Amino acid sequence: MITSQEIRQTFLTFFANKQHAIIPSAPMVVKNDPTLMFTNAGMNQFKDWFLGNTPPEYPRVADTQKCLRVSGKHNDLEEVGHDTYHHTMFEMLGNWSFGDYFKQEAIAWAWELLTDVYKIDRERFYVTCFEGHAPDHLEADTEALTIWRQFLPDARILRGSRKDNFWEMGDVGPCGPCSEIHADLRDDAERQRIDGATLVNQGHPLVVEIWNLVFIQYNRKANGTLELLPQKHVDTGMGFERLCMLLQGEKSNYDTDIFQPIIREIARLCGKTCGAHPQETVAMRVIADHLRACCFSIADGQLPSNAKAGYVIRRILRRAVRYGYTFLGFNEPFICRLAPTLVAEMGTAYPELIARQTLIEQVLREEETAFLRTLETGIRLLDSVMEKHAETKIIPGKEAFQLYDTYGFPVDLTALIAREKGFGVDMPAFEKELEDQKQRSRNAAATEESDWVTVRAAEQTSFVGYDTTTETVHIARYRRVKTKGKEQVQLVFDRTPFYGESGGQTGDTGTIDNGREQIAILDTKRENKLTIHIAATLPADLTSPFTAQVDTARRQATACNHTATHLLHYALRNVLGAHVEQKGSLVRPDYLRFDFSHFQKVSDEEIRRVEHLVNAMIRANSQLDEHRRLPIAAAQAMGAMALFGEKYESEVRVVRYGESVELCGGTHVRATGDIGLFRIVGESAVAAGVRRIEAVSAAKAETLIDNFQDMLRGIGELLNHSPNLVQAIHKVISDNTQLEKQVQAFVAERVTQLKEHLQQHLQIVNGYHLAVLSVNIPPVMVKDLAFRIRNAQPALVFIGGVVHDDKPSLTIALSDDLVERGLDASLIVREAAKEIDGSGGGQKFLATAGGKKNDGLQAAINKAIELTIEY
Repeated sequence: MITSQEIRQTFLTFFANKQHAIIPSAPMVVKNDPTLMFTNAGMNQFKDWFLGNTPPEYPRVADTQKCLRVSGKHNDLEEVGHDTYHHTMFEMLGNWSFGDYFKQEAIAWAWELLTDVYKIDRERFYVTCFEGHAPDHLEADTEALTIWRQFLPDARILRGSRKDNFWEMGDVGPCGPCSEIHADLRDDAERQRIDGATLVNQGHPLVVEIWNLVFIQYNRKANGTLELLPQKHVDTGMGFERLCMLLQGEKSNYDTDIFQPIIREIARLCGKTCGAHPQETVAMRVIADHLRACCFSIADGQLPSNAKAGYVIRRILRRAVRYGYTFLGFNEPFICRLAPTLVAEMGTAYPELIARQTLIEQVLREEETAFLRTLETGIRLLDSVMEKHAETKIIPGKEAFQLYDTYGFPVDLTALIAREKGFGVDMPAFEKELEDQKQRSRNAAATEESDWVTVRAAEQTSFVGYDTTTETVHIARYRRVKTKGKEQVQLVFDRTPFYGESGGQTGDTGTIDNGREQIAILDTKRENKLTIHIAATLPADLTSPFTAQVDTARRQATACNHTATHLLHYALRNVLGAHVEQKGSLVRPDYLRFDFSHFQKVSDEEIRRVEHLVNAMIRANSQLDEHRRLPIAAAQAMGAMALFGEKYESEVRVVRYGESVELCGGTHVRATGDIGLFRIVGESAVAAGVRRIEAVSAAKAETLIDNFQDMLRGIGELLNHSPNLVQAIHKVISDNTQLEKQVQAFVAERVTQLKEHLQQHLQIVNGYHLAVLSVNIPPVMVKDLAFRIRNAQPALVFIGGVVHDDKPSLTIALSDDLVERGLDASLIVREAAKEIDGSGGGQKFLATAGGKKNDGLQAAINKAIELTIEY
């Protein structure tokens, strides 16, 4: 049997022989693209080439791309495990042409690979061609149809609708007709009985799409119209897992050698057999699939968290844990124990798995442990909810949603546990709560964008901001954008000194001025390698030259913090060890934030050593050694570290200060001495195995020192300018402790005196012993007194009404025999507290209430007496 590794390599070799450049997979986690969180198709990394933002590096490309589909339009999550061919993480084999070959070659080569190289039976294939779409004035793809007739009879060439056979990148952008290749994996007898053509695109598990050949020849505009692209492109994607199922003669992706080693290990760990029980089989499939998604995401630098992409990964991981917990009996971390099997199977093709195996296992273990605690908490909360609704036996949708949304408790687990105990869940109400939340999120994120309006032709914006903060620019294009009802203008210049937000560094602000009007640049972003300048208004004269001026003070403060981040990275690796790697950063003018891999809290002594090393490098005043276009291999030879999860161009920029060498496109100081001073202000945990340092530099570091000095001076004045503040503070604490003990002794003595006094003056009314207190003492003393006296006599009722700090309070305590007779202090105090405009509660034997109306206190005491003696 041909192995999955052989199948993958055969594909790459085939297209290498067709003069395609074979490039590595892009990271699965997308950065610097606001429209995507994850790579969900093979073409994502070539988006800028399709859009024309950057020229293609190669006319022909092939690769195998790791993809994730769990959110948004491409969401396969709920199907995973329940069918045989949907996955969260999958590999997409693809070949591309950028203005080079088109339909003839794409179709012929696909057929050659499948039938001549892989030697798949030709009788098993059906293909589809676009049938046309009148509303878009699109004719049928007769060109593809004619080419396919060279290989297949008309009975196997099907016509497809716009839904199935017209591919679009999004609501706007490049698009075009596509031709799908479907394979019929059914047994011969079944194929004879039912024509496979009737099952194409009908959701049949054994008649599945294998390869999609997309012919990109149009651009969809914001108004919905289509225009022809100046160059035609080819974008193909073949599902690797489905291809392996076909070539290995299986009926399920999960039966291929991609998944079977993982599934066998799951079965071994839980002591069950895959296939013996439907729910257990689904659980094993879900876990095997989700393990891949989580491991690859962590290897690419995306750790589980509560926000954005991190939340998606946490959700996938927790779904796997829940299936193991519910159906396979796992109540301890187990997914982390599966990671070595995945690494052994896929580490050769994806070496980042091997390099990050320790991190992957530790992150998984900590996340699993935390979620298993969440499950225990959720089950306790669910028990209380079911107790609350014992009469109706229905858990309201709102409460089920609260368990899901606030506590992370899965609703299907709620339903399962409820069903076992004879309860139901109001799922329509739950779905409404969920949809309302989604709608709120959609409304918050809703953005309307017009089409780009071209003012003058410009191949690509050239960035001149490394050398100058002032430049003469022309507007190349613009568009209007409306977010939350607020309209702004996005401008693209032919050249710009403004740095667009990327790599963790915030974007520049400033102005553009043509002598007649000045427009404020509020922010600068990078979107699909396009530098976008955000302004509140559109200039009146779009064609005139403008002087672009960056806010230099803000730029310099940002540059200080960015260079300080590089020095911090170097110092952390020097002090903590070479395992430290950057996991994220934020560089602003007022502070910097740096996330890094490390599995324990950084000690105060280590923080001091890091600070000292950074400041020593600042004092060394190392000059900026910059290499703007260096081959990646040469950059690494200089000592620059390429981070996993980052996508680098073939040529990169290297920034060196002394021994600190980084791949970086950000703005920096001319010499480290420009930073002046560096101080760490905080260290904390971000996620499993990831720590965060927050710091300030330059003027902000001076302000921090000034604030510390002012605070110390103020403390010194309070302590009579003691020469040893620490010793003086210890003395104050010691004296205060002694005074607290004296106060506690006084309070205890005073409570004893009050108890004796009340016992000597008990009122007997209707057989009750009434102890009424109306001395103004702190409520805590009243409560202590109530505990002490309540069982001093049978049938004793204690009522304490006091005003403390100008606030009335009421305390009711009952002896145990009265509680047994049915009296309830919480009911009495709630009713009596109305006299002081208050409310309260507690237990049956003791309850308290606070209020606002001081002059109603005596009435509240009388009410409490009345309610008691009338019982």
